[in-house]
Amino acid sequence: MKIGFIGLGNMGGPMAANLAAAGHEVRGFDLDAPMPEGVQAADSAADAATGAEVVISMLPNGKILRSVADEVIPAMAAGAVLCDCSTVDVESARAVAAQAHDAGLGALDAPVSGGVGGATNGTLTFMVGGDDAAFATAAPLFDIMGQKAVHCGAAGAGQSAKICNNMILGVTMIATCEAFALADKLNLDRQKMFDVVSTSSGYSWSMNAYCPAPGVGPTSPADNDYKPGFASELMLKDLRLSQQAAEAVGADTPMGEQAMEIYRTFVENESGLGTDFSAMLPRFEKRSRS
Repeated sequence: MKIGFIGLGNMGGPMAANLAAAGHEVRGFDLDAPMPEGVQAADSAADAATGAEVVISMLPNGKILRSVADEVIPAMAAGAVLCDCSTVDVESARAVAAQAHDAGLGALDAPVSGGVGGATNGTLTFMVGGDDAAFATAAPLFDIMGQKAVHCGAAGAGQSAKICNNMILGVTMIATCEAFALADKLNLDRQKMFDVVSTSSGYSWSMNAYCPAPGVGPTSPADNDYKPGFASELMLKDLRLSQQAAEAVGADTPMGEQAMEIYRTFVENESGLGTDFSAMLPRFEKRSRS
């Protein structure tokens, strides 16, 4: 398959490399990032999209997505599929899908879960919004880049699923870090706490798969001085998107709102910028109730 790939950073680069390694013809474009192995360099986003059966984008935000869509959609052949894997606001995802449909293209919003490790290892989960035909076209590519792709519904459904998922993740990571900090002050051994909670009603992905306590549970960024697998500023971005969506539809999400404020303080006013989102644990270790 001929694939155009726009955005070759920490996530897009390995995703594109996996597609090329699987035998697809991948032409990529990025303003700054180097070309991954096996990916042909295009002169522009429009150049990467010309002649492609599927154009995949992995971009920082909805504003940039809309700008890239304005450039690549006119260059794409009728019947091709624009598949955006960025995490953006639902409104932008739906607007780009409508623009693509008006041009005779298929469109998918397909944000991912799994971080840089998942992108490198081809084990991402894709949450996909869009029509059945476009999903069927892109499905073989999802199988290369990830371990699972869930077709969540119409345009915007993929972003909706990602936003809801990461709101849960942000809230549960804060609660997990709070619990470890409390356990420390109660003189409860961290390993013993993990042994109990990981097999009891406190079970969560934040505890069991991504434990924020160094030396406890499976290896995680906590064991690498909290170098980011998923950066705190990206969690803040996703929590802001969740609250933007909640405000738009009148949903009451007090825990999501509080999590957003805690991560905002951590990233903007404390030491969170550039650290993994599980670095909330050393933050709480240093704090007292007062």
